[in-house]
Amino acid sequence: MTNSDETTMVRAAEVSVAPDTPFTHRDETPMSPHGAAPIFGHYGEKPRWRGRIHQAAFFVSIPAGLWLMSIADTTAAKVSVAIYWVSLAGLFGTSSSYHLYAYSAGAVKWMRRADHSMIFVLIAGTYTPFCLVVLPPSWGIPMLAGLWTIAVVGIAMKMVRIGTDKNQKSGSWLYIVMGWTALAALPKLVSELGWARMGLLFAGGILYSIGAAIMGTKKMNVRPASFGYHEVWHAMTVAASACHFALVAMVIR
Repeated sequence: MTNSDETTMVRAAEVSVAPDTPFTHRDETPMSPHGAAPIFGHYGEKPRWRGRIHQAAFFVSIPAGLWLMSIADTTAAKVSVAIYWVSLAGLFGTSSSYHLYAYSAGAVKWMRRADHSMIFVLIAGTYTPFCLVVLPPSWGIPMLAGLWTIAVVGIAMKMVRIGTDKNQKSGSWLYIVMGWTALAALPKLVSELGWARMGLLFAGGILYSIGAAIMGTKKMNVRPASFGYHEVWHAMTVAASACHFALVAMVIR
């Protein structure tokens, strides 16, 4: 038997045990650039745009965050912007690194957990400027403490339990709870921001929610080989974060 025949048999064996996923069929398990292991393990082949949208957003977030820091006019504003900036760049950086550069089984496992955990960090980080700058301390401090507590709990759930398909969605319901926490302080936020600015806050929340629904239902699989439902979700997160970024820029001056 030739080396070529042996390689073919090994790859056939790998494909035979790989479960079907939304991203690939059993006969489409991709290989790493070195031909050593399937990319993303049993999660399947990556569409060509996978990770590229968040990679671009990461590079944009660096100068954008520097600009926010330069216009923040109080200590509270600067601190809150720094936290928000780190959470925003951290999410896009982690997501793009996971989707573009994780090849080994270990890298996929831990980067995937980090990717999902960073969603909690971004939600809490996005709320930080509103809690420290917009809302009075009697409202903002308890709300901020609650959000970061939920974020820590959510991260723990993701890091510990996401390793199996059965537990993949553990803690995901907390994303929705955290994301719409603004409703608990709606009267106060409206009085401080006005309905026009609240429109940006709600627009971002709605875009995130629609994107999450698309991700959850796996609809809008536009071009599975290049731009699937996961890419639609990533595009929605960038649009949503742009709405919230614009609002943060308004409230910190």
